[in-house]
Amino acid sequence: MTLNTEQVEPGVDTQGMTIAARTQRQLVTRRFFRHKGALFGLALFALVFILAFSSIGFGPIPGWWDKSWTGTGTVLDRGRPTLSLLPEFLGGTGIHLGEHPFGQDNLGKDYFALTMRGAQISIIVALAIGLVSTVVGTVIGALAGYFRGWAESVLMRFTDVMITIPVIVIGAVVGRMAGNLGPYFLALMLGIITWTSVARLVRGQFLSLREKEFVEAARAVGTSANRIIFKHILPNTLGVIIVSATLAVSSGILLETALSFLGFGVKLPDTSLGQLIETYRSAMVTRPWLFWWPGIFIIAIALSVNFIGDGLRDAFDPRQNRVRN
Repeated sequence: MTLNTEQVEPGVDTQGMTIAARTQRQLVTRRFFRHKGALFGLALFALVFILAFSSIGFGPIPGWWDKSWTGTGTVLDRGRPTLSLLPEFLGGTGIHLGEHPFGQDNLGKDYFALTMRGAQISIIVALAIGLVSTVVGTVIGALAGYFRGWAESVLMRFTDVMITIPVIVIGAVVGRMAGNLGPYFLALMLGIITWTSVARLVRGQFLSLREKEFVEAARAVGTSANRIIFKHILPNTLGVIIVSATLAVSSGILLETALSFLGFGVKLPDTSLGQLIETYRSAMVTRPWLFWWPGIFIIAIALSVNFIGDGLRDAFDPRQNRVRN
Protein backbone atom coordinates (compact mmCIF):
# COMPACT_ATOMS: atom_id res chain seq x y z
CA MET A 1 0.00 0.00 0.00
CA THR A 2 1.36 3.43 -0.95
CA LEU A 3 1.40 6.06 1.77
CA ASN A 4 0.20 9.50 0.71
CA THR A 5 2.45 11.68 2.86
CA GLU A 6 0.49 14.80 1.99
CA GLN A 7 -2.47 13.45 3.99
CA VAL A 8 -0.53 12.38 7.08
CA GLU A 9 -1.40 14.30 10.20
CA PRO A 10 1.51 15.49 12.34
CA GLY A 11 2.06 13.21 15.32
CA VAL A 12 0.54 10.06 13.69
CA ASP A 13 3.15 7.30 13.64
CA THR A 14 2.56 5.51 10.31
CA GLN A 15 6.07 4.66 9.21
CA GLY A 16 8.03 6.08 12.11
CA MET A 17 8.58 9.54 13.58
CA THR A 18 10.90 10.51 10.70
CA ILE A 19 8.05 10.45 8.18
CA ALA A 20 5.76 12.33 10.59
CA ALA A 21 8.36 15.02 11.24
CA ARG A 22 9.13 15.37 7.55
CA THR A 23 5.45 15.65 6.73
CA GLN A 24 4.99 18.35 9.38
CA ARG A 25 7.76 20.40 7.77
CA GLN A 26 6.19 19.92 4.37
CA LEU A 27 2.80 21.06 5.62
CA VAL A 28 4.24 24.15 7.30
CA THR A 29 6.24 25.04 4.19
CA ARG A 30 3.24 24.61 1.91
CA ARG A 31 0.99 26.73 4.11
CA PHE A 32 3.58 29.48 4.38
CA PHE A 33 4.24 29.76 0.66
CA ARG A 34 0.52 29.79 -0.06
CA HIS A 35 0.03 32.74 2.29
CA LYS A 36 -0.05 35.81 0.02
CA GLY A 37 0.66 38.25 2.83
CA ALA A 38 3.67 36.25 3.95
CA LEU A 39 5.09 36.12 0.43
CA PHE A 40 4.60 39.86 0.05
CA GLY A 41 6.32 40.48 3.39
CA LEU A 42 9.18 38.14 2.52
CA ALA A 43 9.72 39.80 -0.85
CA LEU A 44 9.56 43.30 0.65
CA PHE A 45 11.99 42.48 3.46
CA ALA A 46 14.38 40.79 1.01
CA LEU A 47 14.24 43.85 -1.26
CA VAL A 48 15.02 46.27 1.59
CA PHE A 49 17.74 43.99 2.98
CA ILE A 50 19.48 43.52 -0.37
CA LEU A 51 19.20 47.20 -1.24
CA ALA A 52 20.60 48.32 2.11
CA PHE A 53 23.55 45.94 2.26
CA SER A 54 24.49 45.82 -1.42
CA SER A 55 24.26 49.52 -2.25
CA ILE A 56 26.89 51.04 0.06
CA GLY A 57 28.50 47.76 1.06
CA PHE A 58 29.05 46.45 4.56
CA GLY A 59 32.35 46.22 6.39
CA PRO A 60 35.12 45.29 3.97
CA ILE A 61 32.62 44.38 1.22
CA PRO A 62 32.17 47.28 -1.24
CA GLY A 63 28.82 48.29 -2.69
CA TRP A 64 27.64 49.43 -6.11
CA TRP A 65 26.71 52.97 -5.00
CA ASP A 66 29.57 55.40 -5.65
CA LYS A 67 28.97 57.66 -2.63
CA SER A 68 29.77 57.13 1.03
CA TRP A 69 27.39 57.82 3.89
CA THR A 70 30.16 59.75 5.67
CA GLY A 71 31.32 61.88 2.73
CA THR A 72 30.30 65.54 2.42
CA GLY A 73 29.95 67.73 -0.66
CA THR A 74 28.32 70.75 -2.22
CA VAL A 75 24.59 71.06 -1.64
CA LEU A 76 22.85 71.13 -5.03
CA ASP A 77 19.39 72.66 -5.54
CA ARG A 78 18.80 72.91 -1.78
CA GLY A 79 19.44 69.19 -1.52
CA ARG A 80 16.32 68.15 -3.41
CA PRO A 81 16.00 64.48 -4.43
CA THR A 82 16.94 63.75 -8.02
CA LEU A 83 14.97 60.49 -8.14
CA SER A 84 12.33 60.50 -10.87
CA LEU A 85 9.82 57.70 -11.43
CA LEU A 86 7.42 59.52 -13.80
CA PRO A 87 7.88 58.69 -17.52
CA GLU A 88 8.24 61.52 -20.03
CA PHE A 89 4.97 60.70 -21.80
CA LEU A 90 3.18 61.42 -18.52
CA GLY A 91 4.83 64.80 -18.16
CA GLY A 92 7.79 63.68 -16.05
CA THR A 93 11.51 63.70 -16.67
CA GLY A 94 11.83 59.97 -17.16
CA ILE A 95 12.82 57.17 -14.81
CA HIS A 96 16.28 57.77 -13.37
CA LEU A 97 18.14 57.97 -10.05
CA GLY A 98 20.19 61.08 -10.67
CA GLU A 99 23.15 62.24 -8.63
CA HIS A 100 21.37 62.18 -5.26
CA PRO A 101 18.12 60.18 -5.54
CA PHE A 102 17.10 60.82 -1.90
CA GLY A 103 18.56 64.33 -1.79
CA GLN A 104 21.30 65.79 0.43
CA ASP A 105 21.49 66.97 4.02
CA ASN A 106 22.89 70.27 5.34
CA LEU A 107 26.49 69.11 4.93
CA GLY A 108 26.01 67.82 1.41
CA LYS A 109 25.97 64.15 2.44
CA ASP A 110 24.20 61.85 0.03
CA TYR A 111 20.94 61.01 1.77
CA PHE A 112 20.49 57.74 -0.10
CA ALA A 113 23.76 56.47 1.37
CA LEU A 114 22.78 57.79 4.81
CA THR A 115 19.39 56.07 4.64
CA MET A 116 20.97 52.80 3.54
CA ARG A 117 23.40 52.95 6.46
CA GLY A 118 20.52 53.70 8.81
CA ALA A 119 18.58 50.74 7.39
CA GLN A 120 21.59 48.46 7.91
CA ILE A 121 21.96 49.38 11.57
CA SER A 122 18.22 49.25 12.24
CA ILE A 123 17.91 45.80 10.64
CA ILE A 124 20.92 44.45 12.54
CA VAL A 125 19.67 45.87 15.84
CA ALA A 126 16.14 44.51 15.26
CA LEU A 127 17.38 41.02 14.32
CA ALA A 128 19.73 40.96 17.32
CA ILE A 129 16.94 42.05 19.67
CA GLY A 130 14.68 39.34 18.26
CA LEU A 131 17.36 36.64 18.61
CA VAL A 132 18.48 37.57 22.13
CA SER A 133 14.97 38.09 23.51
CA THR A 134 13.81 34.79 21.99
CA VAL A 135 16.70 32.82 23.48
CA VAL A 136 16.34 34.40 26.93
CA GLY A 137 12.55 34.09 26.92
CA THR A 138 12.67 30.47 25.74
CA VAL A 139 15.11 29.46 28.49
CA ILE A 140 13.15 31.19 31.25
CA GLY A 141 9.78 29.96 29.99
CA ALA A 142 11.03 26.39 29.56
CA LEU A 143 12.52 26.23 33.06
CA ALA A 144 9.40 27.72 34.66
CA GLY A 145 6.99 25.52 32.71
CA TYR A 146 8.79 22.22 33.17
CA PHE A 147 10.14 22.31 36.72
CA ARG A 148 7.20 24.20 38.31
CA GLY A 149 7.46 24.70 42.08
CA TRP A 150 9.81 27.34 43.43
CA ALA A 151 11.56 27.73 40.06
CA GLU A 152 8.29 28.74 38.39
CA SER A 153 7.35 31.06 41.24
CA VAL A 154 10.66 32.93 41.21
CA LEU A 155 10.97 33.17 37.42
CA MET A 156 7.37 34.17 36.74
CA ARG A 157 7.23 36.71 39.57
CA PHE A 158 10.37 38.27 38.12
CA THR A 159 8.68 38.21 34.69
CA ASP A 160 5.60 39.92 36.13
CA VAL A 161 7.76 42.66 37.63
CA MET A 162 9.47 43.22 34.27
CA ILE A 163 6.10 43.41 32.51
CA THR A 164 4.80 46.10 34.87
CA ILE A 165 7.65 48.45 33.93
CA PRO A 166 7.11 50.10 30.51
CA VAL A 167 9.64 48.80 27.99
CA ILE A 168 10.35 52.29 26.69
CA VAL A 169 11.37 53.38 30.22
CA ILE A 170 13.73 50.43 30.71
CA GLY A 171 15.00 50.89 27.17
CA ALA A 172 15.73 54.55 27.78
CA VAL A 173 17.79 53.70 30.86
CA VAL A 174 19.62 50.90 29.05
CA GLY A 175 20.08 53.01 25.94
CA ARG A 176 21.58 55.86 27.92
CA MET A 177 24.14 53.49 29.45
CA ALA A 178 24.83 51.32 26.40
CA GLY A 179 24.27 53.68 23.46
CA ASN A 180 27.82 55.03 23.48
CA LEU A 181 29.22 51.48 23.33
CA GLY A 182 27.89 50.92 19.82
CA PRO A 183 24.71 49.57 18.21
CA TYR A 184 25.61 45.90 18.71
CA PHE A 185 25.98 46.20 22.47
CA LEU A 186 22.81 48.28 22.55
CA ALA A 187 20.95 45.52 20.68
CA LEU A 188 22.25 42.92 23.14
CA MET A 189 21.05 44.92 26.15
CA LEU A 190 17.66 45.67 24.60
CA GLY A 191 17.20 41.98 23.79
CA ILE A 192 17.86 41.08 27.42
CA ILE A 193 14.97 43.29 28.61
CA THR A 194 12.35 42.39 25.95
CA TRP A 195 11.95 38.64 26.56
CA THR A 196 8.85 38.65 28.76
CA SER A 197 6.19 37.88 26.15
CA VAL A 198 8.23 34.99 24.74
CA ALA A 199 8.76 33.56 28.23
CA ARG A 200 5.04 33.54 29.01
CA LEU A 201 4.14 31.86 25.71
CA VAL A 202 6.83 29.20 26.04
CA ARG A 203 5.86 28.54 29.67
CA GLY A 204 2.26 27.96 28.60
CA GLN A 205 3.34 25.48 25.94
CA PHE A 206 5.59 23.61 28.38
CA LEU A 207 2.83 23.43 30.99
CA SER A 208 0.60 21.76 28.41
CA LEU A 209 3.17 19.43 26.87
CA ARG A 210 4.77 18.22 30.11
CA GLU A 211 1.52 16.35 30.90
CA LYS A 212 1.39 14.52 27.55
CA GLU A 213 1.78 10.75 27.34
CA PHE A 214 5.10 10.81 25.48
CA VAL A 215 6.65 12.96 28.23
CA GLU A 216 5.29 10.67 30.95
CA ALA A 217 6.69 7.68 29.08
CA ALA A 218 10.11 9.34 28.84
CA ARG A 219 10.10 10.02 32.59
CA ALA A 220 9.05 6.41 33.30
CA VAL A 221 12.12 5.00 31.55
CA GLY A 222 14.45 7.33 33.46
CA THR A 223 15.12 9.96 30.77
CA SER A 224 16.91 13.01 32.17
CA ALA A 225 15.14 16.35 32.44
CA ASN A 226 17.55 17.96 29.97
CA ARG A 227 16.82 15.34 27.34
CA ILE A 228 13.07 15.61 27.87
CA ILE A 229 13.21 19.39 27.52
CA PHE A 230 15.46 19.56 24.46
CA LYS A 231 14.51 16.34 22.64
CA HIS A 232 10.82 15.92 23.41
CA ILE A 233 9.15 19.19 24.46
CA LEU A 234 11.18 21.97 22.84
CA PRO A 235 10.77 20.68 19.24
CA ASN A 236 6.99 20.77 19.75
CA THR A 237 7.13 24.45 20.75
CA LEU A 238 9.16 25.62 17.74
CA GLY A 239 6.09 27.04 16.04
CA VAL A 240 5.32 29.37 18.95
CA ILE A 241 8.99 30.29 19.33
CA ILE A 242 9.49 31.13 15.65
CA VAL A 243 6.35 33.26 15.46
CA SER A 244 7.32 35.04 18.67
CA ALA A 245 10.78 35.72 17.24
CA THR A 246 9.35 37.47 14.18
CA LEU A 247 7.13 39.63 16.37
CA ALA A 248 10.14 40.43 18.56
CA VAL A 249 12.06 41.60 15.47
CA SER A 250 9.18 43.89 14.46
CA SER A 251 8.92 45.27 18.00
CA GLY A 252 12.70 45.63 18.11
CA ILE A 253 12.94 47.98 15.15
CA LEU A 254 10.13 50.13 16.55
CA LEU A 255 11.81 50.20 19.97
CA GLU A 256 15.17 51.16 18.46
CA THR A 257 13.46 53.88 16.41
CA ALA A 258 11.69 55.29 19.44
CA LEU A 259 14.83 55.29 21.58
CA SER A 260 16.96 56.86 18.84
CA PHE A 261 14.28 59.49 18.27
CA LEU A 262 14.41 60.33 21.99
CA GLY A 263 18.21 60.44 21.93
CA PHE A 264 18.77 57.19 23.88
CA GLY A 265 19.52 54.85 20.99
CA VAL A 266 22.28 54.71 18.39
CA LYS A 267 24.78 57.53 18.85
CA LEU A 268 26.89 59.51 16.41
CA PRO A 269 29.10 59.04 14.46
CA ASP A 270 26.98 56.01 13.48
CA THR A 271 23.36 56.35 12.47
CA SER A 272 20.07 54.50 12.25
CA LEU A 273 16.67 55.19 10.75
CA GLY A 274 15.35 56.46 14.06
CA GLN A 275 18.31 58.76 14.54
CA LEU A 276 17.89 60.17 11.03
CA ILE A 277 14.29 61.07 11.84
CA GLU A 278 15.36 62.70 15.09
CA THR A 279 18.22 64.60 13.43
CA TYR A 280 16.14 66.03 10.59
CA ARG A 281 12.70 66.36 12.21
CA SER A 282 13.08 70.16 12.17
CA ALA A 283 13.31 69.99 8.35
CA MET A 284 9.93 68.30 7.97
CA VAL A 285 8.30 71.47 6.64
CA THR A 286 11.13 72.95 4.55
CA ARG A 287 12.74 69.71 3.29
CA PRO A 288 10.32 66.89 4.08
CA TRP A 289 12.28 64.25 2.14
CA LEU A 290 14.88 64.20 4.96
CA PHE A 291 12.10 63.06 7.29
CA TRP A 292 10.04 60.81 5.05
CA TRP A 293 12.69 58.55 3.52
CA PRO A 294 13.75 56.97 6.86
CA GLY A 295 10.09 56.76 7.87
CA ILE A 296 9.20 54.87 4.69
CA PHE A 297 11.94 52.31 5.35
CA ILE A 298 10.90 51.87 8.98
CA ILE A 299 7.31 51.19 7.91
CA ALA A 300 8.46 48.82 5.15
CA ILE A 301 10.65 46.76 7.49
CA ALA A 302 8.09 46.60 10.31
CA LEU A 303 5.20 45.71 7.99
CA SER A 304 7.18 43.06 6.10
CA VAL A 305 8.23 41.32 9.32
CA ASN A 306 4.65 41.45 10.63
CA PHE A 307 3.36 39.88 7.41
CA ILE A 308 5.99 37.15 7.68
CA GLY A 309 4.95 36.55 11.28
CA ASP A 310 1.28 36.27 10.27
CA GLY A 311 2.20 33.73 7.61
CA LEU A 312 4.26 31.67 10.05
CA ARG A 313 1.47 31.76 12.64
CA ASP A 314 -1.04 30.42 10.12
CA ALA A 315 1.45 27.85 8.82
CA PHE A 316 2.08 26.43 12.30
CA ASP A 317 -1.61 26.45 13.25
CA PRO A 318 -2.31 22.82 14.24
CA ARG A 319 -6.00 23.18 13.31
CA GLN A 320 -4.98 23.29 9.65
CA ASN A 321 -4.01 19.63 9.33
CA ARG A 322 -4.60 19.24 5.62
CA VAL A 323 -3.02 20.82 2.56
CA ARG A 324 -5.34 21.34 -0.39
CA ASN A 325 -3.90 20.57 -3.80
